[in-house]
Amino acid sequence: MNHPDLKQRTKRFALDVIKFFESLPKDETSRVLGRQLLRSGTSVGANYRAAKRAKSNADFINKMPIVEEEADESGYWLELLTESEKVAPAKTGALLGEANELVAIAVASINTARKNGRKV
Repeated sequence: MNHPDLKQRTKRFALDVIKFFESLPKDETSRVLGRQLLRSGTSVGANYRAAKRAKSNADFINKMPIVEEEADESGYWLELLTESEKVAPAKTGALLGEANELVAIAVASINTARKNGRKV
């Protein structure tokens, strides 16, 4: 996947997280977990952009794990919202799948950059 596609994909993920957050129940648990998700889910794209602007391959390799961590953390909050029965699994399934795919893409990008010695 080339970087403009991933740039758009991470932005779409952020926008989907925002819409999901706004649809959450209004109880305290949902608000707390939702805010955590909102923070991590919108951070994925911002950190990917920062990684793509890295000054060197080493800088890219140092920044991409943040993308991986934020996407993985987003998955965690989605799992908690589902498993606590605040939200039906059908409502979190697509977002959770995308979070997991973004983790996998970040890991692959890091590994490729390490192997090839250049940004992907």
